[in-house]
Amino acid sequence: MSNSERMAPVDTTWLRMERPTNLMVIVGVLVLAGPVDTGRLETTLAKRILAIPRFRQRAETRSTGFWWSDDEHFDIARHIKRIRLPGAGKKAELETFVGDLASTPLDPEHPRWQFHIIEDYEGGAAIVARIHHAIGDGIAMIGVLLSLTDGHDRQTWHKQKPMPQDGGHGLWADLIGPVVGTVEGGLRRSIEVLRSSLEAAASPAQVLREGTNVAAELAYLTLMPNDSQTRFKGVPSGSKCIAWSDPIALPEVKVVSNTLGCSINDMLLAAVAGALNGYLTEKGDKTKGIEVRALVPVNLRPPDSEHELGNRFGIVAVELPVGLQNPLSRVREIHRRMDALKSSYEPPVTLGLLEALGYAPQMVQDTIFELLLSRATAVMTNVPGPQVPLFLAGSEIKQIMFWVPQAGNIGMGVSILSFNGRVQFGLITDSALVPDPKTIVDRFEPEFEQLLYFVLLNANNDEIAENTDLGTKKDKRQPGRKPKQTGVSSQPGKKSHRRER
Repeated sequence: MSNSERMAPVDTTWLRMERPTNLMVIVGVLVLAGPVDTGRLETTLAKRILAIPRFRQRAETRSTGFWWSDDEHFDIARHIKRIRLPGAGKKAELETFVGDLASTPLDPEHPRWQFHIIEDYEGGAAIVARIHHAIGDGIAMIGVLLSLTDGHDRQTWHKQKPMPQDGGHGLWADLIGPVVGTVEGGLRRSIEVLRSSLEAAASPAQVLREGTNVAAELAYLTLMPNDSQTRFKGVPSGSKCIAWSDPIALPEVKVVSNTLGCSINDMLLAAVAGALNGYLTEKGDKTKGIEVRALVPVNLRPPDSEHELGNRFGIVAVELPVGLQNPLSRVREIHRRMDALKSSYEPPVTLGLLEALGYAPQMVQDTIFELLLSRATAVMTNVPGPQVPLFLAGSEIKQIMFWVPQAGNIGMGVSILSFNGRVQFGLITDSALVPDPKTIVDRFEPEFEQLLYFVLLNANNDEIAENTDLGTKKDKRQPGRKPKQTGVSSQPGKKSHRRER
């Protein structure tokens, strides 16, 4: 008997967001150290991935919406393939192959995933994985990865929880629903997140104030101004190019971030901004005052749902100060901006928006997303991977990298992944906009080394603090008070476009 399950609205949104020029597919690469028993590897992948029921199901369109239904003609040979790279079979050839796969849609008549086993790669093997975003987000995919590896409990992946029933009526729906303009219940997961954070509200006035902030956040997201017009923005062709950096030791990143008094994420974002600055400068473009807006996913999964498929994340819009030339100034500005986002309502609001659009007609979804996506240049995600060695079919996994899909006319995806004490930077671009992403990726490590150089040069923390406003300045706020939300400005002293919270 065929099993079927209604697709969650937020997953429906990601399924319907796909365009020929931007496929909603997460692409990943695992590099295995040799020796590799390819037959054992193929058998292990098939056995363990099929232990997750979703990977036997196809997305089916019915009059009642989208459903996950068992593929009655399932054939594992469609989904796991062996190949050898042409030519030298090195990293350059693998990057080209992955780019070609990222430009190729998955068959909608069958479960939307595929593994390619690359034989004899760097003395071992590599696996190129493609999984549709409707199946799960980045955190879910890390869970899938763990379920494939040796020595991990895979039982949690044998069960899939059914979609919750409609809920979220009352004040929260009344506050958010009219702004979104969609059906009742479409924001229930966003509402649940908001409710959990507001249960301790001291008075009706505070509840009203929180609800007003939610409405204001949604208004900002749909009406925010465009970021700078650069060569990174334009109409994508659908042909993708992919590159990734060599790993950087995570302890070194931690030392530098601790010395500067910022987060690791601040450091990595500053390195990305510096790499983009260097690329534009090399091309002869002006960079002064340039702001590149990136849409950054924020994990909203409850602690007990880390091993569930599906999408449970919101989005924040982060403006990268690409126009700032000084590396320390970039870190300082990003640190300030990220602090301003810590109390933001954007993540739960956008989760609700994504879910609401799963109920809405396709035309409504396209219209709203066009408003949002046209105002951004990149999608950027930072996923914390396992910090221990992993093995697959008896071989050690040397390297993991992945690339996020872009939506609308966005032509750049930035991925940051930490794994086993190292951090890597990956980039996917549309060939019509950036045909040479490797030249950007190659700037990532030098940008970090510049920050390391400044730290070593300014060993005196007081001098660092004077230059960066980080690290040694004491917080004079009273204990227990929230930080004041200062808007996000493109340059010190320049008026911010972001609403004061």
